[in-house]
Amino acid sequence: MAEELPGAWFGFGFCGFGQALGSGRARRVLSPEPLRAPGAGLDVYRVSASWSYTAFVSRGGRLELAGAAGGAAGGCRDAWASEALLVLLRAGPGPEPGAELQAWAPGSALRGEPLWVHTVEAEAEGDDGPGGKPQAGPLPLLPCARAYVSPRPPFYRPLAPGLRARRLELGAEHALLLDEAGQVFSWGGGRHGQLGHGTLEAELEPRPLEALQGLPMAEVAAGGWHSVSVSETGDVYIWGWNESGQLALPTRSLAEDGKTVAGEAAGLHEGGPDVKSTAGGEDGAPTPFIAVQPFPALLDLPRGSEAVKASCGSRHTAVVTRTGELYTWGWDQTNQKVIWEKNQTPQYIFLKCKYTHFNLFLRIYLYFKNRTCIRMTKQHG
Repeated sequence: MAEELPGAWFGFGFCGFGQALGSGRARRVLSPEPLRAPGAGLDVYRVSASWSYTAFVSRGGRLELAGAAGGAAGGCRDAWASEALLVLLRAGPGPEPGAELQAWAPGSALRGEPLWVHTVEAEAEGDDGPGGKPQAGPLPLLPCARAYVSPRPPFYRPLAPGLRARRLELGAEHALLLDEAGQVFSWGGGRHGQLGHGTLEAELEPRPLEALQGLPMAEVAAGGWHSVSVSETGDVYIWGWNESGQLALPTRSLAEDGKTVAGEAAGLHEGGPDVKSTAGGEDGAPTPFIAVQPFPALLDLPRGSEAVKASCGSRHTAVVTRTGELYTWGWDQTNQKVIWEKNQTPQYIFLKCKYTHFNLFLRIYLYFKNRTCIRMTKQHG
């Protein structure tokens, strides 16, 4: 990774545990506020958040925790926070290049011994991370791109020998993988259609999405039970559970209150959405809504905007466009959504989400060529 220019981190959303979001003075931060990292003068390089705590990694490899879990450590290249585990990628103990993957109990304050340790082979090729070291990850994908880490045993999970991952995202019950050719694979639980294969069946091994074959993808994102991919041409495809409108499709929670009645398709059809309806529309007719979308649906952004990055929360979604606009939709009970637009064309944008937090972190870089660059890391759960 090229050396990043200095910038400021901003955050908003749920802050009930003191996760160092924004000012940290309120339970809910309703709009972007400067992020107060726990360590004074900490040059934050990466942020990973779980439901009750947040992990901050500095450019010098310093790890700081804030919220329900506390602690600090040095020599960190990357961190991946969840309620079950805190996973760290740290410099190896020996003189040889490489890294050590450690799994800690979040409440351990990083004292004593980790729950699990695994030596990670050095990556000969790749971007540079903090301190000029080989870029680690991003977790949960390991630097070798041939294995990933899981919050549940077995923690280390190798990928098929012929599968070279470019990006890997984990939902609550499923996984998405983007390979070097831009092909999307999914596996895991499928009861909410989050795998995108047109059924509600689970898949034990990575299976390519037939609906997206021939369409090279640039991004994938996994929510709790829904999925998003962005094509190289900026199209957004979305599928899975739509209980809170996280697919930007008609949803029952946004329809008028009323008893669910039979619609044109009362249940899931092979390769089709679970379309239902509610009583009480303006004309008295049932209002249709989609509970489950089991295959990728093309989503049109306002004003014909083209997407460059996508991110999923547990039940909400965020997309960044080529012109620097951030669109969010879905569940907003803890104010994790915001519409934030910049008029200047972004030179570089990075957006990342995890399903275990309600926080949206933004890093903004200002250049002297009348352009604004936005780096956003969104974590929630």
